[in-house]
Amino acid sequence: MQLRGILFDLDGTLLDLDLDAFLRRYFRALGRATAPHFPGVDVMPAVLASTAAMQRPHPGKTNREIFTEDFRERTGIDVEARWDVFDDFYRDVFPTLGDGYGPVPGAREAIAQARALDLRVAVATQPIFPVAAIMHRLAWAGLSEVAFDAVTTYETMLACKPLPAYFEQTAAMIGCAPGDCLMVGDDRAMDMPAAAVGMRTFYVGKDPEAAADHRGTMADLTALLQRLA
Repeated sequence: MQLRGILFDLDGTLLDLDLDAFLRRYFRALGRATAPHFPGVDVMPAVLASTAAMQRPHPGKTNREIFTEDFRERTGIDVEARWDVFDDFYRDVFPTLGDGYGPVPGAREAIAQARALDLRVAVATQPIFPVAAIMHRLAWAGLSEVAFDAVTTYETMLACKPLPAYFEQTAAMIGCAPGDCLMVGDDRAMDMPAAAVGMRTFYVGKDPEAAADHRGTMADLTALLQRLA
């Protein structure tokens, strides 16, 4: 393997955050913020269903397009025409959801090592969020000033994890073949399937049964990168 690119998951990998707990908090806040603007519409079941639609295969359409189409069919609401409601949420409310979160120890050093080795670096987060939400989470991780080669967002991605198309597109975004990339993540079900497209995998989660080429902490990854590169 000629290592040329590295894909870092965000939540639980670069950002010390319990994703499941955070998503529950996020969806509750989104429901409270949007409900007054759409009286008579049960917004949150539609948001959840349209989010699930993004995670099914939909070649040729961005996740944003799929969410918008599915949400319109369920509610009659044109998200694009009412984006001001969501824009206000991501500007004013979403940043308040980050209380207590911070960087994963060693994450910045691992990124710095990748850069020192001239590797291409992507933030390979699940692209169900708009770019504004992902930028806030990168700030919570203390990485807002890092110039990544790619960040996967719902505006640009044509698939979600763990679909092979997601990993293939992310590798292409950083100018690498999948076989020249290493996927680093904490979720065995969402991150480790990168192996299906030929990527090496590094698991930083807690499941002892997770299949991966390498496993350990971010400090272990920093040491490994020197050998792999």
